[in-house]
Amino acid sequence: MDLLFAPFTDFGFMRRALVGCIAISFGAAPIGVFLMLRRMSLTGDAMAHAILPGAAIGYLFAGLSLSAMTIGGLVAGMTVALAAGFVTRSTILREDASLAAFYLISLALGVTIVSTHGSNVDLMDVLFGTVLALNDDALILLCAIATVSLFVMAALFRPLVMECLDPSFLRTVSRMSATAHFAFLGLAVLNLVAGFHALGTLMAVGMMVLPGATARFWAKGVGLMMAVAVAVAAVASAAGLLLSFHFGLPSGPAIVLALGAAYTVSVVFGKEGSVVARHRLRSRHLEA
Repeated sequence: MDLLFAPFTDFGFMRRALVGCIAISFGAAPIGVFLMLRRMSLTGDAMAHAILPGAAIGYLFAGLSLSAMTIGGLVAGMTVALAAGFVTRSTILREDASLAAFYLISLALGVTIVSTHGSNVDLMDVLFGTVLALNDDALILLCAIATVSLFVMAALFRPLVMECLDPSFLRTVSRMSATAHFAFLGLAVLNLVAGFHALGTLMAVGMMVLPGATARFWAKGVGLMMAVAVAVAAVASAAGLLLSFHFGLPSGPAIVLALGAAYTVSVVFGKEGSVVARHRLRSRHLEA
């Protein structure tokens, strides 16, 4: 019991890290479910890297300022998302190719800005995060983003689900299609910025994509998938922080590795569509 609870009861930085990760879990994991249902999981990865140059410019002008890097990341992420959409609609290039192009340009630009105007430590913090160094202002920001995300998803839940299942039908019967689409993109960027502050630009997307993919193996309904994704993200965050504390692992990658372990177990033993579940279904058909 001491191995599980003592790090959080004895050390304030561990408690702040856990609270921050749980806040990110409530905001990012449900967004990851919608990304997975839309078959846009790799889009989340591209958008995570897209926020880097904006955060780097904020760092260039104000140092490791929470507000400057947040605003810069939001502006850069939304700019890349809109630019990729414009290229897709105006040229022969498909959305995945345009996002990949902007993602590579953004990643290279952000790394160049940080590496030329900062130290190697600053670059590592930007890329891999500083979840164990979250202060009260960062926690307030992460909790505020999670709260806004939950309220917006609750208000637009039906249009968001319909756009995942049949976007053409939603455009036909409702004017909420564009609102739901752009609100979803905004929430994705907002939660990637939140994850960036804790886990860095390379690891932030892990808290969004892996819980949603894991939840798909345990639930059918969208609401239940979102609840499972939040629970998986929160438990894996605690497990990753404990691994980091006891074994000296980097905290952000340890959390993503814990999420990866949950995903691997779910692929094999999950209730819905896993390797074992499909084997059982196939066996029943053969017996029949």
